[in-house]
Amino acid sequence: MSEETVTLTIGKQKNIALIAHDGKKQELLEWCDWNREVLQCHFLCGTGTTAKMITDRTGLPVRGYNSGPLGGDQQIGAKIVEGTIDFVIFFSDPLTAQPHDPDVKALLRIALVYDIPIATNRASADFMITSKLMEEEYQHEVENFHKAVLDRADNL
Repeated sequence: MSEETVTLTIGKQKNIALIAHDGKKQELLEWCDWNREVLQCHFLCGTGTTAKMITDRTGLPVRGYNSGPLGGDQQIGAKIVEGTIDFVIFFSDPLTAQPHDPDVKALLRIALVYDIPIATNRASADFMITSKLMEEEYQHEVENFHKAVLDRADNL
């Protein structure tokens, strides 16, 4: 590891955010039902409506943040930055315009910046949750943002 990067660790117990656009909520509920045994081993959170629906249907405890259009996507993005979310399942509806699309794009961008695994459909979620990495700790390197900020401040 160089001073240009830092190593982040995703623990054996994952902190998983569960999100779905309205047109994909039923699909996510079915997916959570199907994967309940795996999901119950991890800490779950999600945007408000989706979190409540998952808990009501599956009995899984899901910490709810605000609804997506009311800032929930941004709250989850902030939790990624804080290091308290390390895995995102986001069933996105590509055929319906979303009033909070800029928030969704910001969430996806921050997940990419922090090298967070993110599934945006059922197939990718199926591959991720059945990965052998779900059962172990995982280390990955990201840019050393603290150093980048100091370097930028020195050069402005």
